[in-house]
Amino acid sequence: MASSSTAPAPAPPGLKEGIAGLYDESSGAWESIWGDHMHHGFYESGEAASMADHRRAQIRMIEEALAFAAVSDDPEKKPKTVVDVGCGIGGSSRYLAKKYGAQCKSITLSPVQAERGNALAAAQGLSDQVSLQVADAMEQPFPDGQFDLVWSMESGEHMPDKRKVTFFNSDWLTADAEHFEIYYQFVSELARVAAPGGTIIIVTWCHRNLEPSETSLKSDEVNLLKRICDAYYLPDWCSPSDYVSIAKSLSLEDIKTADWSENVAPFWPAVIKSALTWKGITSLLTSGWKTMRGAMVMPLMIQGYKKGLIKFTIITCRKPGAT
Repeated sequence: MASSSTAPAPAPPGLKEGIAGLYDESSGAWESIWGDHMHHGFYESGEAASMADHRRAQIRMIEEALAFAAVSDDPEKKPKTVVDVGCGIGGSSRYLAKKYGAQCKSITLSPVQAERGNALAAAQGLSDQVSLQVADAMEQPFPDGQFDLVWSMESGEHMPDKRKVTFFNSDWLTADAEHFEIYYQFVSELARVAAPGGTIIIVTWCHRNLEPSETSLKSDEVNLLKRICDAYYLPDWCSPSDYVSIAKSLSLEDIKTADWSENVAPFWPAVIKSALTWKGITSLLTSGWKTMRGAMVMPLMIQGYKKGLIKFTIITCRKPGAT
């Protein structure tokens, strides 16, 4: 178990505003080219993908995550309440609401995304099931134990909190302890809003696990990640093993993790290719500087994956309680 009496530290100055501004600017461009699912697609390992495959692969990413977490389709066991943390324009929210007939609450830092997502929900007749609002994932506006399924699809990498935590088991501490602290509060908040027996699914960008002989990443790896962080308004990253240690420290159960880096390998080359079309170039030029800066570091994401530095990771677990 872990405990702390220290209040969460504030985010670095301007980080939340930068994240909101990035997605206020870029969401329209992304939607116009790729649709309403603002996340990686899941592809067969080692296979090339055509442009026609990518939106289908984004849906497959959702289904693969649900299958990995063993989320039931049984009418008696399926999730009836869902929270989508870092929801974009609500693509996952609407998909999960339709799939399970669930009530879905969705949060984002971007007012533009929240407005657009609610409009799309209304257009699809889902306003009674799906609602998006502007809120902080580190301090969710929901009571304890509300959701059967807690869903975080590629939002964890943005989380900034550095709450100091006292761990009673020193084996849970990593060499990269400060990064560990960033993500403890994020996972703790996901666990807080999960119902007893509820499933937590985190799909996120991580850096590689450190070797036993290492105390940190190599300097060239740190520099590469810093350039990506600066463009996408990300704090320092953590490793998959950090997430597992955090889940254990919170007494979460059925903890599983997998590296899906090979399954998302076609994604960033496809994004770059779509950005170089006339439609893509026009969208980038009209979106703003934050969007263009993000586009310029896309090759660094490919480099990070090829070097084995960036790991596209899924972590799933369950809150103790009712089954």
